[in-house]
Amino acid sequence: MKKTLVIVGVIFLLVIVGSASWFLSRANKAQNQIVAENPTVSQNNSNLRYANIAYSEKITLSKGKGVTKEAASCIECHSQKTPAIVQDWSKSSMAHAGVSCIDCHGVSKDNPMANQNCPGVKGTNIYVSKMVSPKTCAKCHPNEVKEFEESGHARAAIHIVALKPDQALLAHEDMGMPQYKDAVLLTGCAQCHGSIIKMGPNHEPTQGTWPSHGIGTVYPDGGVGNCAACHFNHQFSIAQARKPSSCATCHLGPDHPDIEVYDNSVHGALFAAHGDKWHWDSPPGAWIPGVDYNAPTCATCHMSGVNGLQPTHNIDMRLKWNLWAPISKERTGGYETAAFTYMKTGKFTAGNPLAGNPQGPQEARKQMLQVCASCHTQSFANNYLAMADKQIELYNKYAHAASEMINTLEKKHLMMKDPWADPAFRTYYYMWHHEGRRMRQGAAMEGPDYSHWHGVFQLQQSLRILQAIYNQRMKDGKIDPNQIGGVGMGE
Repeated sequence: MKKTLVIVGVIFLLVIVGSASWFLSRANKAQNQIVAENPTVSQNNSNLRYANIAYSEKITLSKGKGVTKEAASCIECHSQKTPAIVQDWSKSSMAHAGVSCIDCHGVSKDNPMANQNCPGVKGTNIYVSKMVSPKTCAKCHPNEVKEFEESGHARAAIHIVALKPDQALLAHEDMGMPQYKDAVLLTGCAQCHGSIIKMGPNHEPTQGTWPSHGIGTVYPDGGVGNCAACHFNHQFSIAQARKPSSCATCHLGPDHPDIEVYDNSVHGALFAAHGDKWHWDSPPGAWIPGVDYNAPTCATCHMSGVNGLQPTHNIDMRLKWNLWAPISKERTGGYETAAFTYMKTGKFTAGNPLAGNPQGPQEARKQMLQVCASCHTQSFANNYLAMADKQIELYNKYAHAASEMINTLEKKHLMMKDPWADPAFRTYYYMWHHEGRRMRQGAAMEGPDYSHWHGVFQLQQSLRILQAIYNQRMKDGKIDPNQIGGVGMGE
């Protein structure tokens, strides 16, 4: 018996060694083939590993997934030029469906973004663009793009151009020196809101308008929106888009600390404790609470197909209130209009700040409660959101009191010409843009410290400061340049 076991063990070992040798010889052969076909890649080249990966992907895709000869050429070249991009793409569902570089970056000759600056297509009948407009995405994902265009996300870049206060703020921040305006915009606002991309010499995007990660980016072909703001290039991962960190690239900071609110909520604590064990890759509409995950993320509440609801890329559909404006109002405006107006007329408009569910704010609340019902009883969700509504209404009381004082001072010409030098204006601005948003968003998303200490507590202090400025100016009939205010409580 022992002799038999020894013989079996020896045979097993020989099989393993033989298999390993065979695989090694195959790998070396593939590696030598890569070097032979690509003289710029040497055996010691750090790109060899990437080239090896890309080469194997090229073979698989070109033979099994319908990738064209031209696409295979792109993959082969970019595995050396931009290896990390090829590696990301090779892991994507697009790659495994045979969607290649040229399917997204290839454009018609008359496209305003078209060029042949890439050596691989120069002199051919193929034209490409560095940028991928949502018009391209819509060829395969028409419903998602349409829903996006109907949402507030689509307004993000357009309304910055349309709103005079936003343009005036940029003018103050660049110290009145136009050569720095693009730097302020492109490294700040545009990376969340998006930019209006313009084309320069040689059909390349201009330095001051691209690259932009912003979600509302407007492309030269007329497309509005940036799918890659949430589904990052080049994996375009649904798992990554479902995680709070994707939203956190923009929804953070003193003026809208949504990720901070989430991280410090019970939902965020559950994600931190158990999120690494959740199933993030389930198909849209089949990502099920209690099966794939046990606490919501941003995507769960605002977008996912949950408890009978359909998935949506319109993030306004389940929102009852506008929580970012100086005064919060219920969202009674139906669909967002800014993208459609631009695509139809080329005009930049402020859009529809009250965009929401086309059936009204009560339907929006009904749908949000439907999400809550996946984990909570009806009374639990109803009671909490009723208190959140009251906290939002309380904010409006503060906001109305503050705006009445500002309006009166303006009528009596007791406001400075430069609003950012005026402690009255600055105090008011911090009240609604920072403290008031934290109060409202903290209440709506279960962030108690933001609802209270970072919110209403600071708001009531700022109202007292504004009241003192108001009383002094009304009493004296003039502006005291030494008055304090507008620094933002706790900023």
